[in-house]
Amino acid sequence: MIPEKLIIASRESLLAMWQAEHIRDRLQQLYPGCTVEILGMTTKGDQILDKTLSKIGGKGLFIKELEQALQEGRADLAVHSIKDVPMDLPDGFRLAAIGERANPFDAFVSNRYARLEDLPQGAVVGTSSLRREAQLRANHPHLVIKPLRGNVQTRLRKLDDGEYDAIILAAAGLQRLGLDERIRTILPAADSLPAAGQGALGIEIADHRHDLLEILQPLNHPVTHACVTAERALARALGGSCQVPLAAYCTEQDGLLTLHGLVGHPDGSVILRADAQAPAEYADALGRAVAKKLADDGAVELIEAVLAEQA
Repeated sequence: MIPEKLIIASRESLLAMWQAEHIRDRLQQLYPGCTVEILGMTTKGDQILDKTLSKIGGKGLFIKELEQALQEGRADLAVHSIKDVPMDLPDGFRLAAIGERANPFDAFVSNRYARLEDLPQGAVVGTSSLRREAQLRANHPHLVIKPLRGNVQTRLRKLDDGEYDAIILAAAGLQRLGLDERIRTILPAADSLPAAGQGALGIEIADHRHDLLEILQPLNHPVTHACVTAERALARALGGSCQVPLAAYCTEQDGLLTLHGLVGHPDGSVILRADAQAPAEYADALGRAVAKKLADDGAVELIEAVLAEQA
């Protein structure tokens, strides 16, 4: 039975609200008789901007308050960027659907330089991600990498104020906000392998809300779901969090998945890569298989060393 009303919990940043409004509009198209509202919330991750995510508790800080609203019945579903969702959801919650993926890659943004390769010795590049930092340092050791927190608009303003020569952002976020003109180049996977789930939206519900599963199923995109499942399985098997430079990117062709994984040291001194293929129905096993390849090459010891250095 279609409910008369659904409430979506969302962070209040412009990008998060765009994502929530996108899902609201899809639901209203599917179920014209249902009123869909958005409950805007500020999370702890939005409030603490003077420290990197790896130092304040990780990506879960962006969704805890939303999950509390689901638990208390103040909202029916929450919309997230999948890359911001911890690999293991807390007990009592589940991802009910994963929408079709937008651009999964990172974008190079600069007011002075057209390409990452054009940056001179000592140029300052801003990023909030250890994953991006490790790959930047490995491929471009002549650059200075500095932390960059805040929503998309805040990061762009810091670039415009001259604090950075360039910044790296998720292409999907810029494109969703109509900021395509700020993108100078899209970084290919070979240069900046994306985060698990980057570019995809996930819909989270409380575990007991079985009534919502069928309602939300039309929003699930099977190919994206399979690719993201593989990526998240890889990250989960290696204890992936924003405290470790870890990347996972999966593509699909004719039912066959190809998964690329990467683990590195934040200083770029060590970069481990592995890949494998499997049919889409074995997405979870594929993620674990690539994680094992990385582990066999020393990823577990590398991750333990990185975490010990941050402690």
